[in-house]
Amino acid sequence: MEHYLDDGQPVGSRTLSRDAGLGVSPATVRNVMSDLEELGFIHSPHTSAGRVPTVQGYRFFVDTLLSIKPVQDLDLDDLRRQLSPDIELGSKQLIERASVLLSGVTDLASVVSIPRQNRTGLKHIEFIQLNDRRVLVVMVLGNDEVENRIVDLDRVYQPAELTEMGNFLNRRLQGRDFKAVRDEIIREMKAEREHANSVMLKTIEMAEQVLDSNNDGDYVLMGETNLMDFAEMSTVGKLKHLFDAFHQKQEILHLLDRCVAADGIQIFIGNESGYEVLDEWSVVTAPYTVDGDQLGVLGVIGPTRMAYDRVIPIVDITARLLGSALKHD
Repeated sequence: MEHYLDDGQPVGSRTLSRDAGLGVSPATVRNVMSDLEELGFIHSPHTSAGRVPTVQGYRFFVDTLLSIKPVQDLDLDDLRRQLSPDIELGSKQLIERASVLLSGVTDLASVVSIPRQNRTGLKHIEFIQLNDRRVLVVMVLGNDEVENRIVDLDRVYQPAELTEMGNFLNRRLQGRDFKAVRDEIIREMKAEREHANSVMLKTIEMAEQVLDSNNDGDYVLMGETNLMDFAEMSTVGKLKHLFDAFHQKQEILHLLDRCVAADGIQIFIGNESGYEVLDEWSVVTAPYTVDGDQLGVLGVIGPTRMAYDRVIPIVDITARLLGSALKHD
């Protein structure tokens, strides 16, 4: 396994007999490799070639044989310095920096999910007419960040109507969860058996549209060109398929969401991710948290023969440092 992780070339029985230091003949090694192939741990990419690990082989290696290496002092010092809690950066800048650092230290592609905005933190909302049926929606969130969105309406609303909409929601919200407020208003309308006020329903619809678009999820991707340095993965077809997935984002986001829902470090090798685009790649992620709340995950994407012993602790440490830095943001 270590031979293949180092250079990506199929490993033959003669090479193992010579380098393993076991004092056994190539024929003996060949028999053992044949048994491992029957068990599904290795396979031969070509008739006359040596063997390479299968996904099952990688999984067995990672779960039972892997010895984690300590992070090199130089890399650790750089990570701690660049993600220090004393650095005065906003949350988005810290997330971008973490992605850059992770990619640079591992020489792989890095992804860091951006925390989804919490609807419970909505302080104030305002609707401003732009032109005809377009309205600017201004939201002040719990952390005093301001988010703006433009929505297209089904008719022209007068400024007085838009003001009424904003006042109506702000009286109800006051830091409460938007969905709970929406459900409460609908229940009241049904209980009173009144015809729903079309303006008020449009208010709810507009706010939902904006909040949902603000909650779609995203991630910061860095270092995807590093993947071109791996000879076995550098064919145009393989990289194009993956880069298209990076651009479309949905499959990567779904995988990151699964990692958010799980605990601790997650390792997906080859087709374990369940997404065809990642069948020949591996993903290693770790959650980053603030005060016990899991905000997102960060990780790396690389070939299945990545140096797991080195990558896993780097991903874990970077996640911990990012969480600590965000706590003091």
